[in-house]
Amino acid sequence: MPFELPENLHPDCAPVAWMLGRWGGRGHGDYPTIEKFQFGQELVFTHDGRPFFHYFSRSWIVDENGEKVREAAQESGFLRCRPEGCATLLLTHNTGFAELWYGEAADGKLDLTTDAVVRTESAKEYTGGKRLYGNVEGDLLYAYDMAAMGQALQPHLWARLVRQ
Repeated sequence: MPFELPENLHPDCAPVAWMLGRWGGRGHGDYPTIEKFQFGQELVFTHDGRPFFHYFSRSWIVDENGEKVREAAQESGFLRCRPEGCATLLLTHNTGFAELWYGEAADGKLDLTTDAVVRTESAKEYTGGKRLYGNVEGDLLYAYDMAAMGQALQPHLWARLVRQ
């Protein structure tokens, strides 16, 4: 079934309209302070006509056969769209932190960098990140670089998700 833009799409959301809907697939994770892993993931972007999308993501660790081992990260927030492709992402995580991201969207790509990170006293040390989402052959590909646990900004997660 081909993707159709909603009739009530706010004009400021046009550069990220391709992200609307439910996405699912698998990805990989790596970082100097943890063992490499694979995960399954579901992303959902919804829109109600105002200049933002609601966003929700959940993931689970999978084994080498793709079987679910355990639940993993969840995040929820709002992708706020501004004129000329400017974007702000507000996120909260089940692991005890919240983030504010700024960036730009154009040509099937959304590029974001953290501006602020707030952590609870029980959250692991995390200081910032960079996210790149892209529409590649109709799929949603993303890469997430992270600075945490005394490590400099470097690759952490990457995935290819298909529209569900």
